[in-house]
Amino acid sequence: MLPNNFRKTPEGYFTSRWGMPEYTDWLDESMSWKNNCYIGDWSFLWQRRYRGPDVLKLFSDTSINSFAKFDIMQSKHVTHCNRDGKVIHEGILSRWGEDDYMLFGRGGFLVDFYLRKGGYDVTSETVEGFNFQVAGPHAAAVLEKLTGANLHNIKFMHSQIVQIAGHDVYALRQGMSGEPGVELQGPAEHAAEVYDAVLQAGQEFGIRKLGGRAAFINHLEACFPTIVTDYLPAIFSEDMKEYRAEFEAALPAFASTFNVAGSFEADDISAWYRSPVELGWGRNIKFDHDFIGREALEEEVSNPRRVIRTLVWNPDDVMKVFASLFQKGEHYAFMEMPRDQRGFMYADKVIVDGREVGVSTSRGYSYFFREMLSLCTLDISEAEIGSQVTVVWGNPGEPQLPIRATVQAAPYKNDNRRT
Repeated sequence: MLPNNFRKTPEGYFTSRWGMPEYTDWLDESMSWKNNCYIGDWSFLWQRRYRGPDVLKLFSDTSINSFAKFDIMQSKHVTHCNRDGKVIHEGILSRWGEDDYMLFGRGGFLVDFYLRKGGYDVTSETVEGFNFQVAGPHAAAVLEKLTGANLHNIKFMHSQIVQIAGHDVYALRQGMSGEPGVELQGPAEHAAEVYDAVLQAGQEFGIRKLGGRAAFINHLEACFPTIVTDYLPAIFSEDMKEYRAEFEAALPAFASTFNVAGSFEADDISAWYRSPVELGWGRNIKFDHDFIGREALEEEVSNPRRVIRTLVWNPDDVMKVFASLFQKGEHYAFMEMPRDQRGFMYADKVIVDGREVGVSTSRGYSYFFREMLSLCTLDISEAEIGSQVTVVWGNPGEPQLPIRATVQAAPYKNDNRRT
């Protein structure tokens, strides 16, 4: 069944959470994490601070991750599922003290929902803070000039407190671009000073401001699936009804409508859900604890049906889409460059010999590779690297074009985060 706030037509608009859509231009900015470095603003991520002796029990009960080992100043990518093992939310949980944790991401809504119902000895509060991502080959040099800290001495997915513009800042060693980098985190009142200090220190290293148009290309190249881009939150089942009502009520109207487009069709919204296995997060699933969705995921891990891959689209077929705009009559759906900016999920069916074998999402143009790419949850039988598939481009009822594509690894770009 499809809910009322589910729209199959592309109704939406582009509002950049990252500030300007472009600063230099999206071509230049999309090369920044390969040639020099960038600073991007992820301060829009919901931030909640959890304190108390039961924090790890709360997260253990509600996420696929193990917390048997979780050091102070360590961070983990935590994923929350419904009872069918489909992803609801995900985010980054950082342990800043013995009983002191910070969560970045939408998962705070869900964790707070279970907190109120579970009798955990935990407090939760909203935090207004900044979260600046600095990444690329020169990110280490910028950090060292700015703080004196050596990026390579910070363990991956661990933090170190550094001084920037006279303020204590958490520097989390991460790399959402697939390149070495940090996320700089601290109170909102220090945001402008810290941002300006990073920009000033980065000038000699060619730092760029990352705008909204280029921001998600690094997610595509480095294979970081994203909610409402590569999957819809699994909140529309009857058992999630109470939570869904709270979640949607807390969002502005435009954010509580889930728009999808593309050639993929189904009669039930669960077809747009994804499991951690399908999104490439299977390595994070640990069965050393009980959690929501465990039984379903135990079965899927032992017998996976689909995996995530990158699709490289045939350039001659892609050019037909653009050529149709210069011809009389109907044209194919426009491919915005580098990718659609309106904030909804494009899902295109992938076929082999007329059989539907997968769903393509995150379609975008990589200026670095000079290729049109997408992520794809693909049947294992068709997922061998180098295999040929066809992506159907265009909404149902409109002109559609079969586009040849080659199956490649995900991530497509070399993963240099730990180098």
